Amino acid sequence: MTLDVPELGPSLGRLIVPRRVTEPWVPLDDVREALATGVMECAGVARREAANGGKARALVALDREAWTLAWEKAVRQAADRIVTVLDRTLETEAKRVRMPRRRQRQLVVSPGERRAIAARLAAGGDTLDVALDEVARTTETLARSWPGDAAARAEWRTAQQAAARRLEAAWLTLEAQVELERARWTAEMEAVKSWRPSLVPVFAIWTPLAAITIWLGLVLGGYFPAPQWLAALLGF
Repeated sequence: MTLDVPELGPSLGRLIVPRRVTEPWVPLDDVREALATGVMECAGVARREAANGGKARALVALDREAWTLAWEKAVRQAADRIVTVLDRTLETEAKRVRMPRRRQRQLVVSPGERRAIAARLAAGGDTLDVALDEVARTTETLARSWPGDAAARAEWRTAQQAAARRLEAAWLTLEAQVELERARWTAEMEAVKSWRPSLVPVFAIWTPLAAITIWLGLVLGGYFPAPQWLAALLGF
């Protein structure tokens, strides 16, 4: 008895063939394709192992951990991409307005903010977790009772296909969250674009110098009496 591994491509839907009105502000197509490819490669490994009689390795190739690792890797890559785009945009705008380098360094997305972005992107995986619970249950049942009955094998296949559909939904939620991240960071990006150097140092330095220069000109022109120290210095 071999393991009948389902074709997951149709269940992955828009992970393989996206349908969008507009392109996301952060390019993620390579991450999406890598996620879909990784899952289908896992299915391919399971299919080969099952054909070669490696039941245990076939089940492991598509167990809960395999699905979770693929999803978490995609979330990390998406978060890193967002941070890269944010850092580059903030740096470009800061240089355009000639912001001091010390202040530019403060604009870099912090590790805590990076983790927060990743957590928000991963929030769409809640329904995926429910599907993966079913993957774990049916995998354990099949491993314990191999080859099991037709109903157990059918449950396992159904759980795998459901996980693929939930992975598609999780990714679409992630893409929606990416757009929300742009809105979340818009205020900070606009603040950098509108930044201007403070005029306080200019007034603090040049106003006294201008006053002294005007006073000295009036003294030298004979309009004001020169103080004794200045008269002695200039030989008046």
